[in-house]
Amino acid sequence: MLEIKRVDIEDARVLIAGAAAKAREIGVPMCIAVTDESGNLVAFERMDGGKVTSITVAQDKAFTAAAAKKATHEYNAVNVPGNLAFGIHTEVGGRISSVGGGLPVIVDGEVVGGIGLSSGTPQQDMDCAQAGIDHFMANRG
Repeated sequence: MLEIKRVDIEDARVLIAGAAAKAREIGVPMCIAVTDESGNLVAFERMDGGKVTSITVAQDKAFTAAAAKKATHEYNAVNVPGNLAFGIHTEVGGRISSVGGGLPVIVDGEVVGGIGLSSGTPQQDMDCAQAGIDHFMANRG
């Protein structure tokens, strides 16, 4: 029997709050998605002004980070022509993201979810995702 740890709705709200605070600080309204450990959506927020196209992108980043158990920018480094991983972004119906901004949520060494952001530059998305995780870790009960 497996015992699975995953983010719940309250955890997702804390992750979103931290990411949104950073987004407000840098002046970039974001789309923020949080998934469980298998990549299924738990919560989503489109801040006022978040890009319409970023709705799906943020969810795909969170999906990738959780389900693959790695940051999306790690795929970016290997998803280049000539590399064996080139084309990974076409897998799983095109849901695998290789654009920075998706991070796994790790608790006690175990991936319990993913957070994905989109609307800024990849670095801004990454910074806001990390801020969400930092806020979550600082506020775990």
